[in-house]
Parts: sequence; C-alpha cells; structure tokens
Amino acid sequence: MRSHRLKLAVTGALVTVLAAGTVSAASPDAIARPAGSGRAQSPASTNAFRATATYASLERYFGTTDGSGLFHEQYPVAAGDNPYSYEWPLSQAHVAALDISAVDPGYQEQLAAVDRAQEHYWNPVGGTTGVPGYDSYVIAPYGAGGDLFYDDNEWVGLEKVQDYLQHHDRAALARAEQIFTLVRSGWDTDPSHADPGGVFWTQAPWSQDRNTVSNMPAAELGLRLYQITGKRAYLDDARRFYDWTNAHLQSPDGLYWDHVNLGGDIEKTFWSYNQGVPIGVNVLLYQATHDRTYLARAERIAEAAYSYYVTGGRLKSQPVYFNSIFFKNLLLLQSVAGGSTYQRAMADYAGWVWTTARDARTGLVHFGTSGATQAIEQAATAQIFAVLAWPRSAWPTLY
Repeated sequence: MRSHRLKLAVTGALVTVLAAGTVSAASPDAIARPAGSGRAQSPASTNAFRATATYASLERYFGTTDGSGLFHEQYPVAAGDNPYSYEWPLSQAHVAALDISAVDPGYQEQLAAVDRAQEHYWNPVGGTTGVPGYDSYVIAPYGAGGDLFYDDNEWVGLEKVQDYLQHHDRAALARAEQIFTLVRSGWDTDPSHADPGGVFWTQAPWSQDRNTVSNMPAAELGLRLYQITGKRAYLDDARRFYDWTNAHLQSPDGLYWDHVNLGGDIEKTFWSYNQGVPIGVNVLLYQATHDRTYLARAERIAEAAYSYYVTGGRLKSQPVYFNSIFFKNLLLLQSVAGGSTYQRAMADYAGWVWTTARDARTGLVHFGTSGATQAIEQAATAQIFAVLAWPRSAWPTLY
C-alpha cells in the first residue's frame, strides 16, 4: 500500500509572468529574505519568493544524487524507507515546479528535470486492465513498480493539461489523453455491485472502493480535454463520472463523502480536496454547456465547504496537500464568478503555514509532532505560495 493515504479554463490561456520579485532556486540560507526587502514587497512577489524558497528546500533535503531526478519520501530518511518516494508525492513536486514556472521563468530547468523523473513511474505494459499508466512506485531500473491508482494518474493528467494550457506542450496533452484512456478502463461494469458504476480507486486487490477522488478528478480531466479537443466523448464520460459521484457520494448538506465499497457502505469523512474538485468540475461544466445551473452548484458547494473548513476552524487539521487542491479549485471558481473571499482565505492559510508550520532554519514545513517532513507536504506548500503569486488572469488554467 502506498504511504500518504489518509483514507480510513480556458483553452490556450496564457500565464502572465511576474518579472519583478522572482527568485531562482537556492539554499534556504541564501534566500533568507527577498532581494530589496527593505522596500515594501507586493503580495505576489512575497509569495513568489516563498514558493521558490520552499521548493529549494524540497530539492536540498529530499533530492537524490544518483542522476534519477527522483525524491525521497520524507526527511529525515528513516530506516526501512524506500530509496525513492511513491508516485503521488513526486507528482506533486512536478505540479509545484509547474506552478512556480508561471512566475519564475528560470524554473523551466526544474520543471524539465521533474518531468523526466515522472516518467520513471510510467508502465507501458499497464496493469490489470492492460492500459498504460503511472505505477505507484518507480519501475526498472530504479524499482519494481507498484499498484496502479486511478487518482494518482488523474493528478498527473491534470498537471499535463495545465502544462499544455500554459506552455502549449503537445506531448503533455498526448499523455493526458493516454491517462484518460486508463481512467475509462477503471469504470465498474458489474451491475451486481451496490451503487454500480464509478471509477475504482486502485487496481490493487486489497481495495475495491470507488471514491470521490477517483471520479471527480476524472470528470475534471475529461472536461479539460473536451475544452481543448472538442471531442464529445470526453464531455460524455465526464458527465458519467460526475453524475455517479453526485448520486452516491454527495451528502445532504452538499459536501462529498470519501468512498463507497462494493457492499454499499459509505466512508463519510469530509476531506477538503473532495470538496474542491467538484467545485472545479461544476465550473468547467458551466463553461462547456453554458448552463448556469452548474455555476450555481459550484457556488453552493464552495459556500458549504468554506463554512465547514474556514468558518468552522477545520482547515488547519486537513493535510496541506489536500488544501492545495481545495484552494486551486476555489480560485478557478473565482476566475468565473469573481470575488476575493477564497483568495483571502488561501492567503491567510499560507501566512499561517509560513509563520507557524515552517522551520526558518531549514525551510521545511512541519505539520505533525514526529519531527519529519513529507515530500508531498513540502511540494504542496510550494504550490500554495506559487499560485498566490499568479495574476488572476492565470487562474482559468487551474484545476
């Protein structure tokens, strides 16, 4: 089983590069504060600095030295740890580099490096459905691969779409389409199951759950591909994933539960990312269909989630890598609906992370009491700072 599992857009949009106040990757000691910090810094330049500083610490403390470009799972490395991280943490480092590249042109080198590292997980043979995808652990020569997770692959697919929208990388788009083929193969086709349908969480034999996180990101990826290619099949599949999740995993108050098993038992935990992605899906459905019902749904879910997490004081107890996804989708909503409530909440959360959860000596974040930092935590923190440095005009490329 993988670690880190806490389970008990406008096509062609361009990102405006913020030339002022950007900082290249360096050691935490070398970037103790932004250049010219005697002058008042804009929030964008402050967050661009914080993003690059956080990513620099990721590279320094988690990076490997064997030429693979891969990262360790945690710091400090513990006895018994695998040589490299699982795929999900690596993919979030990949997203962090992409997010920073929108505000620091110098990050193209880091982005290219982690893009190459991502491919060490690609299994061209495929798993149980025979469709290629990213394994949960590195394949030969670096490792023996691992179980294939649909949500892991969907996050990479969404990263590839963002890369295409921002950098017009056609290879990234092609990979996103391959990933969606894999996702389609994960649909439950057995009508004897309780709540039949839905994309499974994983191909691993120890779980047959169908999750919000394996279906709503699938819908989001399909909608992005529909926006880009105009292929109707992507829209139809996205609606299928969306409708199934709404029917079986949306609670009466509008928030989304975690998963349902084959017996129909629902795990009713509310995770922040499981609220964020449906918001984004509804925004993209509104853009695809021009039906304002979807926009109204996005706003209702956002209001309910804001009340539950922000007003209700639960946000800081959620993993930072769930909150990064949550906030990105809220900004996608605000790119269409306007307003700044969710951006302010994201900025407040980021400020708390920087001042309270970060070790100023190392630049590493600490959210627990173990003293260790997970690579995925460091990567997600860099994402949050980076996106807060983006101009609003770039938000339509978020997921």
